[in-house]
Amino acid sequence: MKRRAILAFMHDRPGVLNKVSMLIRKKMYNVDTLTVCSSRVKGISRMTITLREDDIAKVTQVIKQLEKFTEVISAKELDTNKSYWREAAIIKLEVDSEHLKAFKGRYNFEVLDKKSKDIQIIQLAGSTAQIDNFLDKVGREHIIEIARTGVTAMEK
Repeated sequence: MKRRAILAFMHDRPGVLNKVSMLIRKKMYNVDTLTVCSSRVKGISRMTITLREDDIAKVTQVIKQLEKFTEVISAKELDTNKSYWREAAIIKLEVDSEHLKAFKGRYNFEVLDKKSKDIQIIQLAGSTAQIDNFLDKVGREHIIEIARTGVTAMEK
């Protein structure tokens, strides 16, 4: 299934997130990620919804349904070739510093805390693929805990 991102701008009002999630649930889509933040305009929120769907007609239907909500100002699908998709992760690892140093040049991470000689907490930012690749390379058996933000996206 193809990963799709829908960008929506909406009035910052109670219940809007619930309306959006109920719409997507009614359409039987499984949301991969959902991120919401303030926009540069006071009172307007910016929502990025990622889901997996091959049928463009179904994605178009969701966008049209979103636009029917009075709170939604605009909604559209973002083209992967014309936008940036990023997420962040906080990862608690059981690895020594030397093992982690091997990845420093290839991945955009910062050590937030060293709990002990072998337990470190890092922050990693990049594409979903980059984060997944890092987790595979460092060794998933070394991961104690992970928290991911979900994808946010912006047109180029």
